[in-house]
Amino acid sequence: QVQLVESGGGLVQAGGSLRLSCAASGRTFSDAAMSWFRQAPGKEREFVAGIDRSGGTFYSDSVKGRFTMSRDNAKKTVSLQMNGLKPDDTAVYYCAQTRRVAYFASMSYLADQRSYAAWGQGTQVTVSS
Repeated sequence: QVQLVESGGGLVQAGGSLRLSCAASGRTFSDAAMSWFRQAPGKEREFVAGIDRSGGTFYSDSVKGRFTMSRDNAKKTVSLQMNGLKPDDTAVYYCAQTRRVAYFASMSYLADQRSYAAWGQGTQVTVSS
């Protein structure tokens, strides 16, 4: 059974930076695609960024150019470097792992929450203005 544990959330002023990490345990990590989603109060959970097995990255328009996702298959971790944070980035951030092997993924596949078999517990990111 896959377990995902996020860390690195916190409180930061607008314009600041945070780095989120997600550690995976369980079944093969290296074959799956991984993504970050977020959920703000009163809103639905939304796709933020994803990375497939080949290292291809995908970003939502709202974070493109500010966030960078990476993965380390040897350590079974993914990270999300968040720069230029805005109050609208305030949310609980979730790490997720796809059900299937995803060497080359597509944006539509990664953005669909049904693609994922495992989710972390979430980490709070709060950006003050």
